[in-house]
Amino acid sequence: MNVAALRLAHDADAHSHDVDIAAIGERGSRLGVEIADLVGLIEDVGALGRQQMQTLRDVVRSAQSSGETNAQLAASMQEVGTSASQTRSLLASSADTVAGTLDGAVTNMRALSDGVMEFSETLSKVSETIKLVRDVSASINEIARETQLVAINASIEAARLGDAGKGFAVIGSALKALADQVGNAAKRNEASLAALQDTLGELTQSAHSSAHTAEEAITASARATEATRTIQSLVQSVEELADNIDLMAEPVRRNIEASDEVRGHLRSMVTAVKASDAKLAAADERSHAILDISEDFILFIAGSGIETPDTPLIEICKYRAGEVSALFEEAIDRGRISMADLFDEGYRPVLGTNPEQFLARFTSFTDAVLPSIQEPVLQMDERIAFCAAIDRNGYLPTHNLIYSKPQGNDPVWNMANCRNHRMFRDRTGLGAGQNTRPFLLQTYRRDMGGGEFVLMKDVSAPIMVKGRHWGGFRIGYRV
Repeated sequence: MNVAALRLAHDADAHSHDVDIAAIGERGSRLGVEIADLVGLIEDVGALGRQQMQTLRDVVRSAQSSGETNAQLAASMQEVGTSASQTRSLLASSADTVAGTLDGAVTNMRALSDGVMEFSETLSKVSETIKLVRDVSASINEIARETQLVAINASIEAARLGDAGKGFAVIGSALKALADQVGNAAKRNEASLAALQDTLGELTQSAHSSAHTAEEAITASARATEATRTIQSLVQSVEELADNIDLMAEPVRRNIEASDEVRGHLRSMVTAVKASDAKLAAADERSHAILDISEDFILFIAGSGIETPDTPLIEICKYRAGEVSALFEEAIDRGRISMADLFDEGYRPVLGTNPEQFLARFTSFTDAVLPSIQEPVLQMDERIAFCAAIDRNGYLPTHNLIYSKPQGNDPVWNMANCRNHRMFRDRTGLGAGQNTRPFLLQTYRRDMGGGEFVLMKDVSAPIMVKGRHWGGFRIGYRV
């Protein structure tokens, strides 16, 4: 093989080696993206598992409450059934007693009414007899008057005849005495008959009133008899109720058994979900470990001088971080801000914000000076979505203008459009703020609100001020 051929072969090998190195960088970058996506999916599944666990716990509590309610219902039904049986016996006995009492009362009332009616009829007959007696008494009075007239005439004749009429005088005197006695007796008899007539009238009126009362009592007794039938109907209804309660007891018992079985299945599900949650937690921990290894691998590749798709953005981030450091130091030297204010950690919540925003003593300063460095970066690569400085505690004071809109009433919209003055204490945010290595390249899912995520890469470089670590400069870009 001649020299030219050897040179061609060597050039071919070098070119192949360069291709392999470039492919390593590209594949390493793509591997980090896939691992970050896997980590996000595991986190989603873990969150779903925790939600299912909470739901299962709620269901178990509901099932337990339902079981307790069924047990109480069974106990209540047993008590009601016992009460219904006792009430049924008591009502039946009471109904029989009331019915017998009312029947006896009605019979007695009817007998009393009949007796009053007969007494009233007897009084009417007596009244008629008294009337006849009074008529006879009047006739006697008339005879007594006539007898007196005869006695007077006899006395007159005896006086006219003299001694010859002495016999008439004796007869006249006797007749007069008889007439007076008969008249007096007739008058006393008349007075007695009148008093008797008045008494009979009162008795008759009282008898009529008693008869009316007896008739009303009979009517009331009839209504009471109807009430007795109602009580007897109630007894029958109570009997039917007791029978229905007895019939309901069996379904309730089966329901209790089914509830116990459901609770058993639910407890098994809770145990399974707990085991699954534990495995997901372990998987999440392992996946984050793999993500750390992947990021370290990408850092190794980038630090080895191998060109990757991330290299231009890494250089931009490091340069801009240096600009921010110089800007902060110059402001301190000129007295525009003090070191104490620039490193303030007294973050004050902004009332009424959702998501919550915060202010620090350096916020107004960074809002004034950082846009001149951050905004031009957005135009340097079409993949760049945002760039911002974040302090070591995850506080991002000044974001890009497109993400610094005033908050509205919709928290989902605020989450995507009002990202300034916010705390980002997630793994990526804290990693970017706390990293002190020359740069840090992370892959993550960016929460855009409303359950939407965007797969992103985040490159950051530390911001040092007078030898003190303030935070990091972040560039987030699409993969």
